[in-house]
Amino acid sequence: MKTILSLVFIVFACATAVAADEKIDLAGTWAFKIDPHDVGIAAKWFQSALDERIHLPGSMTTNGKGFDVDIHTPWMGSIVDSAWFTSPAMAKFRRPGNLKIPYWLQPVKYYAGAAWYQKTITVDESWKGGFIELFLERCHWETRIWVDGTEQGMRNALGAPHVYDLSNVLTTGRHVLTIRVDNRMKEINVGPNSHSVSDHTQSNWNGIVGKIELRKSPYVSIQDVRVYPNISEKRVRLQVMLRNNSGTHVQAKLRFTARLLQQGKHEKLLPRSVDVTVEKNGQFFDVEYPMGETPELWDEFNPHLYTMRVELTGTGLGDDVRDVLFGMRDVRTEGTRILVNNKPVFLRGTLECAIFPLTGFPPTDTSAWMRIFRIARAHGLNHIRFHSWCPPEAAFIAADRAGMYLQIECSSWANQGATIGDGEPLDEFVIDESERIVANYGNHPSFCLMLYGNEPKGQNHKKWLSGFITHWKSKDPRRLYTGGAGWPILSESDFNSTPDPRIQGWGQGLHSIINGAPPRTDYDWSGTIAKWSNPTISHEIGQWCVYPDFREIKQYTGVLKPKNFELFRESLEQNHMSRLAGKFLMASGKLQALCYKADIEAALRTPGFAGFQLLDLHDFPGQGTALVGVLNAFWREKGYISPSEYRKFCNSTVPLVRMPKMVYSSDDTLNVSVEIAHFGPAQLTGVVPRWKLVDAKRHIACGGTLMQTDIPIGNGLKLGEISQSLRGIPTPQKLTLVVSAGKYENTWDIWVYPSIVPDAGHNVFITQELNDTAVTILKNGGNVLLTVKPGSVLPEKGGTIEVGFSSIFWNTSWTQGQPPHTLGILCDPAHQALADFPTEYHSNWQWHDAMSHSSAIVLSDFPRELTPIVRVIDDWFTNRPLALIFEANVGRGKLLVSGIDLLSDADHRPEARQLLYSLKKYMSGNSFAPHTTVALEQLQGLFR
Repeated sequence: MKTILSLVFIVFACATAVAADEKIDLAGTWAFKIDPHDVGIAAKWFQSALDERIHLPGSMTTNGKGFDVDIHTPWMGSIVDSAWFTSPAMAKFRRPGNLKIPYWLQPVKYYAGAAWYQKTITVDESWKGGFIELFLERCHWETRIWVDGTEQGMRNALGAPHVYDLSNVLTTGRHVLTIRVDNRMKEINVGPNSHSVSDHTQSNWNGIVGKIELRKSPYVSIQDVRVYPNISEKRVRLQVMLRNNSGTHVQAKLRFTARLLQQGKHEKLLPRSVDVTVEKNGQFFDVEYPMGETPELWDEFNPHLYTMRVELTGTGLGDDVRDVLFGMRDVRTEGTRILVNNKPVFLRGTLECAIFPLTGFPPTDTSAWMRIFRIARAHGLNHIRFHSWCPPEAAFIAADRAGMYLQIECSSWANQGATIGDGEPLDEFVIDESERIVANYGNHPSFCLMLYGNEPKGQNHKKWLSGFITHWKSKDPRRLYTGGAGWPILSESDFNSTPDPRIQGWGQGLHSIINGAPPRTDYDWSGTIAKWSNPTISHEIGQWCVYPDFREIKQYTGVLKPKNFELFRESLEQNHMSRLAGKFLMASGKLQALCYKADIEAALRTPGFAGFQLLDLHDFPGQGTALVGVLNAFWREKGYISPSEYRKFCNSTVPLVRMPKMVYSSDDTLNVSVEIAHFGPAQLTGVVPRWKLVDAKRHIACGGTLMQTDIPIGNGLKLGEISQSLRGIPTPQKLTLVVSAGKYENTWDIWVYPSIVPDAGHNVFITQELNDTAVTILKNGGNVLLTVKPGSVLPEKGGTIEVGFSSIFWNTSWTQGQPPHTLGILCDPAHQALADFPTEYHSNWQWHDAMSHSSAIVLSDFPRELTPIVRVIDDWFTNRPLALIFEANVGRGKLLVSGIDLLSDADHRPEARQLLYSLKKYMSGNSFAPHTTVALEQLQGLFR
């Protein structure tokens, strides 16, 4: 029977005969079979030839295998908003042939279950003896292995390679290797939203990527090398694990040689050798290695890297060698600061949530990760958090080279659908996963922070996470540890991860700092973090949305398709606004960037703060489509802010100001406290800070210098005060405050309005309702300005649309309609109605008051040619034509409707006074000539 099976395999299985070497590359064509009914084990498919073909490395999806997506597809990921399944408006997107899911990117094929991969391999005579291992770099996720029909074990790592010892079965000659990959969530439930497995981001793929190879090493060989730098003593401690399969103890020699990888003059390090006796079952050895008088240290500014060559000789059974990449780096805490090599750092981070639309799985090549880190560094970041997953080794190598500090998480988000610490199999899995991650990647200097995963849940999660932290702090001091991203705060933690320090939190809606109070820059998070004595990193700040860029659709040339974007684009077309898509993108993008600037600067202003983690620098394509990035899902720019502009407020050194307000009257004095956050490589000496106010044409209105100073590393560092009378500003205008400190510059827009508003004419009737007087005036050919009272617009006409200043937070679908529901304004700044209310085409701080006192008005039932003076950009899920200010001919008269209440408490609202003046002046002149006629009854139908 065995002979017959061997012949069958020779004929049908994909065979690879490879010459003798230390590695056999198994990439290429494999035999394949899908197992949707999970019958393969019982039917002993491992003893049969599989009749399909597939290419590895890759996934079923990259090979076009699996099922078509339909409404019954068993997605991996929570669905918070189920409207797509039930809404009549979405019915056409549920039909076969037109299926478009709004929750995440849609794969071309989908499969969840077991799949079988098979290859015939030939082991050369020279491979006889020693260890032979099968190395599978990244699997998704559970694998089981058979060699010649005999099972060899199971692995279920998500964040580390699957490695099998096949020394006893891969004898010289031909063998059939069968691998069963299962991507279902089974006993080990890491949480369906974990980015290690979820369809929200990378997709729930089935396959094997990265290196797929057999590796041979001698009977006595190097199993593991761990490098523990000690920068104060200028040495490293090497922990070497030797394995011995010879059956007896063996005498050997270990030789260590460190070499700096960077070019240039540097101290040459001498080798060190030690004689060892390796016991039968293997043995650990601790060895000290001096790094010379002037070892080069690794950090974000000087990412110096060393290799340690470890050679094992003298066994008589063959020599072995291992090259280990490492850096002389120390990370620790001191009070509320994180120190790298004894210098304070400020972590300026973003998340990477396994977002790879072309493949649906993470890259395993260094160049792809170098590109990502270069882009992040170009935007002033020095830190990446891997949300509920661990990347392949290529990411660590690239981060080492780029000087990027990494936060790694052990593949779990135990919250919706899972818990941690309650005795489930996940508890053991996370411990094992953390051990695997550290064993594989722990030498990389970029690996600075480690957590169990994201936002944990469970009756006993605090106790369990405390034990997790204590275990790793005692075992491996090379990085910092905390329990979970977001919470809980535990006394055992090296640092806190909390969402408290940010300008908009989940559930705050219109009551957050950015939406609920007039704009200012004089706040920070000192009061928030004062209760903790250890460093605090703010969790997932930002989450500011932008309108979809439909031009991006053509970039999705791989396995994940933006059917969500197609759905949103069709909705915009149905509302006759396709021509505005690009303008919606740019205007909402400018507001998004402004919101991020406010968020980041608040963190930088906070003395003793440890850093922030954005959600996100690039778009998050899942969870209802969260377009929160100034970059798209491919890390490409969208066109409304450049990396150099972003770096002005997000960098190692950033000038900052504390202003009590952003809008002034001409009789005010601009009082500004100037400070700086400086976390560069060294103190800045002899700096002369400068400031100036410039107008829209870049003409300098005034300026000056502050006292020359030396700037140490830190933040909350005072540079001086600006006190400037604004009486010389004769007309309403935007001014830009520019502050520089050496080569670093930052800017803030302010607005100055006349303290006394002149008369704009008496031929405009101002009202807050279309009462009999207003109707009579319109019928008689007069001019009426309707400034709408809050709450007077009917729900179906926009009354339920909650307008705020900021853009949408995360998205309305996944936050159950958390306000604001809009993405700022779009207007023509040259329109005469705005001539005395200076504005760009997008929201800026002078619109905060208007948006805080406004109602959006739905124009769906009005003539299409009615073009609002000021639009409100709607949520892309609804794409309603919304107006903030519009004009129309009504009867013989002319009407201008302001969804902004311009009258209430006007004495304390300089923006409202100025906008009212600008509208009245426009309406009093010859330019007031609406192009569209609207029936009075239609207008009256807008209001309660």
